[in-house]
Amino acid sequence: MTDHDGAHNNLHSERGALAGEHPGRVRNPIVKVHDIAWLEFEKPDLDRAEMFGRAFGFSPTLRTADELHLRGTDPGAPCLVVTKGVKTRFAGTSFRAATGADVVRLAEATGRSVRRLPDTLGGVCVDLTDPAGATVRVVAEQHRLPALPAQTPLTYNSGHNMLRVNTTQRPPRQPALVQRLGHVVLQTTKYRETLDWYLQHLGLIVSDFLYYAGQRERGPVMSFIRCDRGVTPTDHHTLALTLGPSNRYVHSAFQVADLDAMAAGGEYLREQGYRRSWGIGRHIQGSQIFDYWRDPDGFLVEHFSDGDMFDSTLEAGWAQMTASGLAQWGPPVTKDFLGIAPGRDSIHEARSIIGALRDDNEFDFPRLRGLLKVASS
Repeated sequence: MTDHDGAHNNLHSERGALAGEHPGRVRNPIVKVHDIAWLEFEKPDLDRAEMFGRAFGFSPTLRTADELHLRGTDPGAPCLVVTKGVKTRFAGTSFRAATGADVVRLAEATGRSVRRLPDTLGGVCVDLTDPAGATVRVVAEQHRLPALPAQTPLTYNSGHNMLRVNTTQRPPRQPALVQRLGHVVLQTTKYRETLDWYLQHLGLIVSDFLYYAGQRERGPVMSFIRCDRGVTPTDHHTLALTLGPSNRYVHSAFQVADLDAMAAGGEYLREQGYRRSWGIGRHIQGSQIFDYWRDPDGFLVEHFSDGDMFDSTLEAGWAQMTASGLAQWGPPVTKDFLGIAPGRDSIHEARSIIGALRDDNEFDFPRLRGLLKVASS
């Protein structure tokens, strides 16, 4: 058995697909995107968005009366593009193509037009809509922001390996500087159709599938999906899709230097009056050390560090979806993270369940029973 054969074994994950199950990739995608580029939001209060952004560890690169760009320390595009709107909403995901020619190829294959982006971002794009109705923008040739001074990871004495002598550890209580955007998680009532769309149009490949207890024969209900850059390793997931009663943003994740930066940054956020949703812990699928927070508009955002990196040779793992299977260690998963805490969001999701069960989609009564079991498993 090779190292790749065992990469998914033991930690709540089975060896791989059974005969006839989803292969997790397509043979001839239209293009293969290289990475996630940025996320777009609309918010009525840009001052409040900027204040939280700074506390979370972003640096503003553009601020006008109607627009806010927030970046990490890595070179490249901003992580977030926030425009002023009447109400708060997630506006879409941008992915970075390898070249401008890929943007043209994707536009021609989908009957869309290539257009130039504003000078504040630069480059070209094609705007698409996935089967769940989410806006998907594929971009290339953006202005490249230079790197900013980054937070230096601490030097650790691990066991008997002494790398730090006559020097103390005193991580400052300050924002955990975001390095880059890592991934976004979206929920859809048309999970399988949406999954296949991303694999075919953007050339993404699945790292891990999850299925409901007793329903593996019906297929997966969640997938962690990465970019395919051949022998170049990429994040375990750049996009995650999950089946649910509504089409919505779930959370996004931003890399920081290490656990101490995350923990000290979390203390800083707490002291500023912001609310932790769940953490600190370590995930199973993806292995990331995580810490989840709610921004002032209720959006769930994650600091992460030490995530898995896979090349294209690794096939998808399969595991049962459970609440306990969300982490290897850490505090018990919260009702807030699961979206079942009493409040506006849970009421909206309950109403969505009624609507979804009436509509023609993949979220039916057996899937509802499977989802309800997850929260108590």
